[in-house]
Amino acid sequence: MTSDGPLFDRDPEAWREYLAEGNRTQPRKRVSADVLFSDRDGRILLVDPVYKPDWDLPGGMAEANESPVDAARREVAEELGIAPVIGRLLVVDWVPPHGPWDDLLAFVFDGGVLGDEELAAIRLQEGELRAYAMTAQADAAGRLRDYVVRRVERAIACRDGGEVAYSHDGRAAHTP
Repeated sequence: MTSDGPLFDRDPEAWREYLAEGNRTQPRKRVSADVLFSDRDGRILLVDPVYKPDWDLPGGMAEANESPVDAARREVAEELGIAPVIGRLLVVDWVPPHGPWDDLLAFVFDGGVLGDEELAAIRLQEGELRAYAMTAQADAAGRLRDYVVRRVERAIACRDGGEVAYSHDGRAAHTP
């Protein structure tokens, strides 16, 4: 602040340019949005993407300026051809840098219970998914990467307990 007052009062255009420069130069985070769906038997819906070796929850990466819940809706519609109601947030998981990737914020939303009609309506997007499977939670670990197993387990616990969790790489994050 100068004796002439703060920049945002003195020169609104200079203030806007200052903020725009910050927006251009500050780090960006990748954001993914997945959905935890179950069936009446308590099995969870997993998908087998063609572009990676392991299974995953339905969902994917948010596009520029797309909210996480909108990304979840879009990805489910694109991947599975269904448009169920996407429910409340269950988990926000910070994934640290790994391999060539920078860090990531992974959101997991509750997709609720899919009935027989919704399951029968699933149509996989050609070129993106090889398969989907309703999988018992105990069997999911054999299909998922370790940190995804932890994230899914936390999401199930949050869904069942009515909570929301913040985690680091699928593990409980200790916040002050």
